[in-house]
Amino acid sequence: QVQLVESGGGLVQPGGSLRLSCVVSGSIFSINTMAWYRQVPGKQRELVADISSVGSTNYAESVKGRFTISRDNAKKSVYLQMNTLKPEDTAVYYCNALISSIRFGHFNNYWGQGTQVTVSS
Repeated sequence: QVQLVESGGGLVQPGGSLRLSCVVSGSIFSINTMAWYRQVPGKQRELVADISSVGSTNYAESVKGRFTISRDNAKKSVYLQMNTLKPEDTAVYYCNALISSIRFGHFNNYWGQGTQVTVSS
């Protein structure tokens, strides 16, 4: 069984910063791509940023230059540093990872429970 647990969300003023963390636990052999998504009510979940197992990153245009994704493979963790936050960044942020539980096994897609980020004065 695999679990992804996010932390670090909250209320912040425009222009402020937050750092999200996600820790993976359970039956894990290998973790491939890790990512952060976000969703607001009535809209589809969208990719914010992802990072490969070797550290290659990809960002949504709306967050480039403001957000930084990183990972610590030893800690089975992924992070999202969010700077210069805007009201339109308000959303529930979800951690996502492609995980294989056994050697030569398939990679399955796992999600965290989500953490609320609210940017408001």
